[in-house]
Amino acid sequence: MDFVAGAIGGVCGVAVGYPLDTVKVRIQTEPKYTGIWHCIRDTYHRERVWGFYRGLSLPVCTVSLVSSVSFGTYRHSLAHICQLRYGSPDAKPSKADVALSGYASGLVRVFLTSPTEVAKVRLQTQTQAQKQQRRLSASGPSAVPPVCPAPPACPEPKYRGPLHCLATVAREEGLRGLYKGSSALLLRDGHSFATYFLSYAILCERLSPAGHSQPDVLGVLVAGGCAGVLAWAVATPMDVIKSRLQADGQGQRRYRGLLHCMVTSVREEGPRVLFKGLVLNCCRAFPVNMVVFVAYEAVLRLTQGLLT
Repeated sequence: MDFVAGAIGGVCGVAVGYPLDTVKVRIQTEPKYTGIWHCIRDTYHRERVWGFYRGLSLPVCTVSLVSSVSFGTYRHSLAHICQLRYGSPDAKPSKADVALSGYASGLVRVFLTSPTEVAKVRLQTQTQAQKQQRRLSASGPSAVPPVCPAPPACPEPKYRGPLHCLATVAREEGLRGLYKGSSALLLRDGHSFATYFLSYAILCERLSPAGHSQPDVLGVLVAGGCAGVLAWAVATPMDVIKSRLQADGQGQRRYRGLLHCMVTSVREEGPRVLFKGLVLNCCRAFPVNMVVFVAYEAVLRLTQGLLT
């Protein structure tokens, strides 16, 4: 039932956090934005509310599978580690056991999430890529400002939707294109999920009432929210690099790989660039992971009650 509970929790989390995720990606990939509110105002002014939900359909379709695998892998890894170390899958795990299981969960999800992350980032940043292409086409020998006499003359969006985006990337860039930025994604998710599950376990232990092994609903809300914030604090530097590598397939290529992207970004924008979107990630992570863990624990307790 860990897989089912994880799937339901993941869908609830996406429903809460996707608009801020769009803002986060745009801040990380577009230097023109000076802050969160600047990006929100600009996105709403140009694209209205729909602009915050670009690329949503694919994450909604896949998040149940990804979240299910994440939580299921964590629980099963923890049970196997406890079986090997203590002779019983139900033995109390150490903090190192929890962190190792969380790390395994992060590594496994990369193979599922990389293609969807590529499509999500490309769709979220498509408007900026179109504007760059228009500026490039207008900088030719003609000094006349670009005029769009009729709608058909305007550049059409390169990607018409998530599935079209995936098909286009696979055709133009091959299988490697679908896994672009996966090295940064591995570094991001491995460490962040180790932090995620470890901090959640520690906080649940601290917030559990005397004589109880689990916290109440308020304790789960606090533990889940704080775990999400801590995980994103660890993940943000690699998340910035991942987003830039995945968005790099639109127009002229800038980055040759993870290290080149990191060095170039820091040289051009300073070390602070690695923490672009940190505040937004943390603000988004708290309510999203409150919902994720409350839904996850509620489903687990419900199924356990039905089976007993």
